[in-house]
Amino acid sequence: MRENTRLFNRLSSAIEGEVMTDAASRGRYATDASIYQMVPEAVVIPRSTEDVEAAMEVAREQETPILPRGGGTSQCGQTVNRAVVLDNTRHLNRILEIDTENLTARVEPGVVLDELNHALKPHGLWFPVDPSTASRCTLGGMAANNSSGGRSLRYGIMRDNVRAISAILPDGTKARFNGVDPKPGTYADLVNDMRALGRREADEIDRRFPKVQRRVGGYNLDALTGNDVNMAHLLVGSEGTLAYFTEIDLSLANLPGEKVIGVCHFPTFYAAMDAAQHLVTLGPQAVELIDDTMIALGRDIPLFRKTIDAFVEGDPAALLLVEFANGSAEANAAKLAELTELMGDLGFAFSESGDRWGGVVPVINTGLQGAIAEYRKSGLNVMMSMKQAGKPISFVEDCAVALPDLAEYTQGLTDIFARHGTKGTWYAHASVGCLHVRPVLNMRQDKDVKTMRAIAEECFDLVKHYKGSHSGEHGDGIVRSEFHDKMFGPRIVSAFEDVKARFDPKGLMNPGKIVHAPAMDDRRVFRYGPNYSVPEFDTALDWSAWPGAAGGFQGAVEMCNNNGACRKLKDGVMCPSFRATRNERDATRGRANTLRFAISGQMPGGLTSDAMADTMKYCVSCKACRRECPTGVDMARMKIEVLAARRKANGLSFSDKLVGYLPRYAPKAAKFAWLMNLRNKMGPVRKLTERLTGVSHRRDLPVWSSTPFRDDEAQDTNPDVLLFADVFNRYFEPENLRSALRVLRAAGLRIAVAQDGSGTALDCGRTLLAIGCVDEAREEAQRIIDATKEAVKKGIAVVGLEPSSILTFRDEFLALCPGEDAQALAHATHTFEEFLAGRPDLPMKPLGTPIYVHGHCHQKSHAAVSPMLDLLNRIPDAEVNMIESSCCGMAGAFGYAPETIDISLKMANLDLFPALDAAPDDAIVVADGTSCRHQIADGTPRRAVHVARLLDQALAE
Repeated sequence: MRENTRLFNRLSSAIEGEVMTDAASRGRYATDASIYQMVPEAVVIPRSTEDVEAAMEVAREQETPILPRGGGTSQCGQTVNRAVVLDNTRHLNRILEIDTENLTARVEPGVVLDELNHALKPHGLWFPVDPSTASRCTLGGMAANNSSGGRSLRYGIMRDNVRAISAILPDGTKARFNGVDPKPGTYADLVNDMRALGRREADEIDRRFPKVQRRVGGYNLDALTGNDVNMAHLLVGSEGTLAYFTEIDLSLANLPGEKVIGVCHFPTFYAAMDAAQHLVTLGPQAVELIDDTMIALGRDIPLFRKTIDAFVEGDPAALLLVEFANGSAEANAAKLAELTELMGDLGFAFSESGDRWGGVVPVINTGLQGAIAEYRKSGLNVMMSMKQAGKPISFVEDCAVALPDLAEYTQGLTDIFARHGTKGTWYAHASVGCLHVRPVLNMRQDKDVKTMRAIAEECFDLVKHYKGSHSGEHGDGIVRSEFHDKMFGPRIVSAFEDVKARFDPKGLMNPGKIVHAPAMDDRRVFRYGPNYSVPEFDTALDWSAWPGAAGGFQGAVEMCNNNGACRKLKDGVMCPSFRATRNERDATRGRANTLRFAISGQMPGGLTSDAMADTMKYCVSCKACRRECPTGVDMARMKIEVLAARRKANGLSFSDKLVGYLPRYAPKAAKFAWLMNLRNKMGPVRKLTERLTGVSHRRDLPVWSSTPFRDDEAQDTNPDVLLFADVFNRYFEPENLRSALRVLRAAGLRIAVAQDGSGTALDCGRTLLAIGCVDEAREEAQRIIDATKEAVKKGIAVVGLEPSSILTFRDEFLALCPGEDAQALAHATHTFEEFLAGRPDLPMKPLGTPIYVHGHCHQKSHAAVSPMLDLLNRIPDAEVNMIESSCCGMAGAFGYAPETIDISLKMANLDLFPALDAAPDDAIVVADGTSCRHQIADGTPRRAVHVARLLDQALAE
């Protein structure tokens, strides 16, 4: 990937925003959620519409294509091209107007759908087009793609909800596309030509366009027919091929009232598909499919396991989630009763067996409804979580047919898959006959690429037979554009070409989409092209759970399907660095793409390059992706591989050694605590030593204790608990360990501190992993495994206070020292709260003040926050408040480094600091993480305590 210096210079001089032409940046924008990859010429982050105009002018001069891009979640290759990519998401994301009286909103193209709905909710409104990617897709991308969602049965699709679009045409003309007759001029001439085309082709449009709601293929020529022509509807679904959208006017809806879900269980997939046509007669706002494959995969994902167990009865072949929102609990209950009666009329009951088994599980609890919605929205990523070389591939995914034909169509498609030696995974919108189906194929193999082609040809013939739409939701892109001739006929395709030529005579707006497309099976534009390969190389950790080169590291990296769940800005905790910067580089997806380019030789320098280090710079190893990425991309673990490669190539700096070898020098340093603590009190020294130590002069260092914790403080015989004393609590806050001992003993337990008899304290290796010293961390892990082995065999629990340390036993140890002993230790390991939550209540007294809890990232990743809340709620009259926040931003040494301190504080200011500012003055703040407590102390007037200290305080005398 050679840089285009001339293009870079012209763009840089013309715009205020950022211009990137380096290999790593271009690689991150080379893919979307499809199978395709095309490396762009440059990436531009415009700060204003003027930047966009200037970039388009430069592109015209250079005869270089332009590609507007939102969240990059397209599944058909719409947002990949050898072009100048304009990323709208970082700056062009303002909500310009909300008109509550007329139920409209006006937005810039980079506004994320969930962000708009957060702003609308206080007004009792929402934008009712609800694709599963709502947490990261943009309104500009939705308009360009003609997106829809699960509730289109009631609210329609994007085209039905866009009123007007302001746009820049390829020649630089600015126009407002709507249903109003324009004044004479360039835009009026364009409108007249398009209306003339509509009149000319009206009969052919009526004859060839499918009569189903979910048709988003081709240009919306039917919008040009009749007397009520809204030109914005021609732009909707045009996939960036006709104009750049600067503002979009949207129709809003009132928020639905109370809702309920009836989960209809079916013994066969065919039965579910046949039932859909009957279920919609009850007037639901959605009917969503989940098949048995998605259920099985979801049960293997910790994030969804409990949710599935809560609403799935037995082992159904398929579920239909029928959602009613009829305004009141009584009305919804009546609908559920009707649904149960209808299922009975169709012959299904849980008391039956075989082909008659089935029924309705009502879901009234709003919390469970929300959890089901998140699971359903993650359908694509759940399907992609298969740890194998073959993956469910999107190319016939969202064909749509009329509901009476749905069962026969799906059976026909299943038969096609079977003939070609594969099977499909099914989910999504049964209410409108638009099911997402992906046959499992390996796009690295020519034979599977040929199979894909054959399946596509046969599938689209089947869709045509049923007079359906070959593109019912996800658009055309590269994967479907070439099939327009088959689906619409040559005359309509010629009309599509006329539209493109009239808007964009030089073919510079996202060429190769909708018209003049490459073959869908042209491997030259595949992510895994004909020359794609990853050489074997040694890795520091065990990656054997995945396929591919480097012991499976290739497969782990390639689990990222680019769907962009890591780009969400609200809810959950992934990805904190992206939330702070909104830079594609800093999302899990951006890092995974860079890793893929690095290991496959597409980026100079590979894993040890400065570009790779820069990509990982803001990764705080929070492990949120480990839990929240449904495809299981564990970037914290992958970062260790990068650090290990860098250390091997470049060695360690003095600041690296200060961090990594802390457990080794801590015993000696603690003897001179008064001296070590002087640095915090000497301003000039702080500045002088900043570069050498890697610690910002703006931060106080943790204070060394003059009375560190000693192993002999707890060495009971026949212990019930083996306590792991981590380096942070041992040498800086030993009072936490001493409080833990008092609490455990109050629970009637005998405690021994874990040790190996060497006289050297056990260490989890966390600080060593942070600097890439994996072999040394492995030695420390093995020391702990050996030291605890006998206790673990006896069923003694291993308990620790610092989440980042003790949870290493359940995570990194398995990759450092794979084997039965590490597995046994992992099962025996508990955080302090997890262990006590399973014990009888302690005798405690009321504290009389509200408690605010901030969970450590690793606690959240391992689902270990709930036990802490449970434990605190046992304090009499406790008022416990969970702070909904992502990473605090300190993340060990990350928050101390001069080059990352600002991002660290920005992360904290997203949610944590505002929540603490709003808390009552007398609130007690609980944070188990050492880093979290220091971030809170540095950034707020508050002081947080470990839960052990608070429980110790609450113990009844």
